[in-house]
Amino acid sequence: MLRISSLDTPPASISGNQGWPLFSTAATHQIERACASRLPPHTLMERAGLAIARLATAIAPHAQRIWIACGPGNNGGDGLEAAAQLQARLPHTRIMVSEVREPSQLPADAQISWNKAQQAGVRWVNNCPSDLSPQDLCIDALLGIGLKPHAGRKPSDAHQRLQQLLEQITQCACPVLCVDIASGLDADTGQYLPEFAPHPLSHPSQWHTLALLTLQPGLFTAQGRDACGQIWWDDLGCGIARHRADASTPPPLAHLRTIASLQTQRRQHTSHKGSFGDVAVLGGEGLSQRGLSMTGAAWLAALAALHSGAGRVMLALLDESHPQGITPWPEIMLRQPSTQDWSQPTVVCGCGGGEAVQAWLPHILEQAPQLVLDADALNAIAANPALAQQLTARAARQQPTILTPHPLEAARLLQTSTAAIQANRLQACLQLAQKFQCTALLKGSGTVIANAQRQIWINSSGNPRLATGGTGDVLAGLIGALWAQGSNADEAAIQGTFKHGHTADQWPADRPFSASALAMHLKQ
Repeated sequence: MLRISSLDTPPASISGNQGWPLFSTAATHQIERACASRLPPHTLMERAGLAIARLATAIAPHAQRIWIACGPGNNGGDGLEAAAQLQARLPHTRIMVSEVREPSQLPADAQISWNKAQQAGVRWVNNCPSDLSPQDLCIDALLGIGLKPHAGRKPSDAHQRLQQLLEQITQCACPVLCVDIASGLDADTGQYLPEFAPHPLSHPSQWHTLALLTLQPGLFTAQGRDACGQIWWDDLGCGIARHRADASTPPPLAHLRTIASLQTQRRQHTSHKGSFGDVAVLGGEGLSQRGLSMTGAAWLAALAALHSGAGRVMLALLDESHPQGITPWPEIMLRQPSTQDWSQPTVVCGCGGGEAVQAWLPHILEQAPQLVLDADALNAIAANPALAQQLTARAARQQPTILTPHPLEAARLLQTSTAAIQANRLQACLQLAQKFQCTALLKGSGTVIANAQRQIWINSSGNPRLATGGTGDVLAGLIGALWAQGSNADEAAIQGTFKHGHTADQWPADRPFSASALAMHLKQ
């Protein structure tokens, strides 16, 4: 069994240096059928129950009561198998089960486990026991990845019973262990189905999820990170966690990037500022334009590039009234947009650009050899088909581009709604990458990175500290600096996103947090 977090590195034998493999639900079912065909009947469910029982005793070693809510399918069967295992291992602990369906309506494997649980002496109860304490444990074995939408259909008695038990799980005062994924979540997208709208968790820090056989994307993006808590993985002895799958195994849908994304290269004594690239930032609409100054955004991007190791950082503000002279950070060199040579450095464009950036975009899209587009540059492109066409044409000229939208900006670029973007974040990010032939980075919980070759990565770092103004500008500058120092576009986006979130994860609790403080601590 393996722990999965931003600080855990997958073995190179299974990741190919891409990260933890994440499989779609369809691929997981295909792998499950192939593994089951090579094993005696009921073996996978027995292994699943054993894995659940082992983790349960590790999470709650002093539990006097363990309540297992079992659903109508094989996820419920896994829970019943775990109940039998726990009763045998913990004879002095009350092992209790609540079920959604009668045993005669369960799949064949689950019926076998039901009989084993009954023979072991497991107790059946109608509802969550009222005397569960913080040292006890609840196991959610209701739905797993076998979730099917009921929208438009009259809820059955079993469906209403399932929702009743799920509500009780969310109100538990003890730790919760979810089997496969938190019930109600789509394992491919990390979004709740409408009829399983999320409920506030009483103790979200005490939630755990045991992914069986494979890991799925929905554990790590959208609502998955909050709903599933600490992720654990057991491949049930099918070899996926020990070595790369063979040619008959479907490929992963995506990969989860963790601490291994931080690649620190030793600087040679003979290096100089030219060895680490130039970053030029264009943005920061001034007060004189519309009375709405956004110069701080451009400064933050430049500051992040400076503290992320770029050899030189130039800042061209879109502010005609800005006084020339020494800057708050003397290392950052001010330029007039008209005098900056945009054909040489890595360009970060759009941070705080307002309406003023649109006039400069045709020139930037034509000239910049490596271009990070953020914020108002993305909004301008979304509103102007000619600029969108010019952006797409860059790939054919070997001028790579990285887009860094948040969900609303992504919705504008794809001419859809924010809800549609969030409904399937991986697909939306991939659409952006393919539409504009670039590397796309969709910000949010479990940031998604994709390229035009259909490769997808999910970032594992970051926390709600980043939900404050200016942190996106810091990310754009950080990515620009890594790109200027020699990373390719994909790795600059992946490494930059992880470093950005990891810095926030390591932030001391007693240190005030702001975007500028984040920028100045990126090198630590």
